[in-house]
Amino acid sequence: MTITQLNYVLAVAEFKNFTIAAEKCFVTQPTLSMQIQKLEEELEVKIFDRNKKPIQVTEVGKKIVEQAKNIVNEADRIQDIVEQQKGYIGGDFKIGIIPTVMPTLLPMFLKNFIKKYPKINLVIEEHTTDEIINRLQKGQLDAAIAATPLNEAELKEIVLYYEPFVGYFPEKYRNNLTELTPDDLNLNDILLLQDGHCFTNGILNICKASKLEPSRRFELTSGSFETLIGLANEGLGVTFLPYLHTLKLSENDKKYLIEFQNPKPSREISLIFPKSELKIHIINALKNTISGVIKGAIAFQDVDIVSPKATKK
Repeated sequence: MTITQLNYVLAVAEFKNFTIAAEKCFVTQPTLSMQIQKLEEELEVKIFDRNKKPIQVTEVGKKIVEQAKNIVNEADRIQDIVEQQKGYIGGDFKIGIIPTVMPTLLPMFLKNFIKKYPKINLVIEEHTTDEIINRLQKGQLDAAIAATPLNEAELKEIVLYYEPFVGYFPEKYRNNLTELTPDDLNLNDILLLQDGHCFTNGILNICKASKLEPSRRFELTSGSFETLIGLANEGLGVTFLPYLHTLKLSENDKKYLIEFQNPKPSREISLIFPKSELKIHIINALKNTISGVIKGAIAFQDVDIVSPKATKK
């Protein structure tokens, strides 16, 4: 049994296809198939049911796959130890970022990070929170940036900053408000991002509600704050923005912003990674870089953390 064979097993388990798995492992399909067959013969079990399309992992194969993940992770840790001992910070590093954080945070730290750590090949992917959790657990991401707490037993979280929710209320809906409280919110007036965004979950949790009232004359599915702002400017409702997003608004749009009273309802943005702490030296480099640039832009202390998870009905 070899680490290479276990890596091949993990690839087939992920892609359910020998050809694709071989491409991802940069070997020929016959080579990958032969090595997996040799492992099955050694163990005297079938890891994969090749008669099904797509290929399925057998019951005993599922247990082998889980153990293979642990073994491969521990083997990778040896390389981590050596690299840390040598003071080397480099190599591939896959990070996932949720869509409502990506446009504002990434431009703030990316240039500094790649300048300071030119040997790191940073692979950045945009995913929803659920997809990030799934990919971290499968080893498809090394770390992620998302709203927390997630309370996932297999993951660790390092808080980067707290970001308040800010109201965007055109004149039609302001009603002489200078500060907001949850009691000021009429859910039927609020324009929200599509379901699945943890930012939307946060707004609904502030409202202590889980569905829109039926009196709205249209339904909106949008993944863009710009779309919500445009509709609000047309008098179709109000919306909410993350604080960092408000910094790049035009001066004309900024006049429609209303902050919440203290403690401000806020989301907690964290760096998330598996408890195995693989590539922890790169994770710490990311944390230090982001912390260094973010403290000049956002420093709220009197906050009330709103859960990023959907309210249960």
